[in-house]
Amino acid sequence: MSKKIRWGVLGWARIARLNVIPAIQRSSNGVLQAVASRSDAKLAECQVQCGPVALLRSYEELIRDPSVDAVYNPLPNSLHKEWTIKAAEQGKHVLCEKPAALNAGEVREMIAACRANGVQFMEAFMYRYTARTQKVLEVVRSGVLGDIRFIQAQFRFLLNREGDVRRAATLGGGSLYDVGCYPVNFIGLVMDAATGSAPGAGPSPESVQATSLDVNGVDELFSAVLRYPGGVMAALHSGLNAHFRMGAEIIGSQAVLEVPLTFLGDQGPLTLIAGDQRTELPVPESDRYRLQVEDFAAAILQQRPPLLTPEETIRNLELIDRLYAAART
Repeated sequence: MSKKIRWGVLGWARIARLNVIPAIQRSSNGVLQAVASRSDAKLAECQVQCGPVALLRSYEELIRDPSVDAVYNPLPNSLHKEWTIKAAEQGKHVLCEKPAALNAGEVREMIAACRANGVQFMEAFMYRYTARTQKVLEVVRSGVLGDIRFIQAQFRFLLNREGDVRRAATLGGGSLYDVGCYPVNFIGLVMDAATGSAPGAGPSPESVQATSLDVNGVDELFSAVLRYPGGVMAALHSGLNAHFRMGAEIIGSQAVLEVPLTFLGDQGPLTLIAGDQRTELPVPESDRYRLQVEDFAAAILQQRPPLLTPEETIRNLELIDRLYAAART
């Protein structure tokens, strides 16, 4: 294998062309090798943006290409399972856009296929690579918050593009899948840190209550309350039909941590509140997409696990399954 991972990208999705492909091109241990699309117009656009790169007209051709080591899968959610498994069967490592699948059963099949074929798999939660997230973990593990009592996280925005796949029920649309999966992951991450558990091995909620506003089979708004062992409560909110809001707070018996722009890589402080004292904790800017693809490439080259484990991905989808079931009963 080459010293740099040669990436192939399935499709010309917005997140690929605006974020992940530029990150691959900035990375120290990866190169953009090929992009596949069924659209000549999209391939022409790719050629202008990306320069010398193999332009392929089918996903099958890309995953069979011997010059491709790893595949980035940003296809609609309903296609994640099919093309991750097909890529794994061709010996390709797979970085799959979140949510990794439509349910926990699907993602277990995907992970099993990757393991059976000796390739790496990771769900693309780029926020895990930010200095902001590392600072959150540092504060939680320090014990300064005391016993964690309540966690709140939200991610909502106004989706106003016509024909967007995130409003297509048959393609796995919905706010919980698209942006609510971030608060789900964040709450699990905090619970792991608070309990000293390995990633993905922390406690699951004892009970889940949820409600959603559905339009044409897709949840435009989603809210839930989770109760964890030991009396910890958590709330999460997501939405596609209202003004952008993103933030989180972790409330303990001794202090509160406010986390604005939780899932972005921007610079800006967290705020630690203890009684009447407010302390700003500075956070530098992070190139989260580049750090994500570099870590995944390094995991392949060094034959070690990437930062985000399959166990976390399974837990995320198990909880999303429970949330949808609770909202629709």
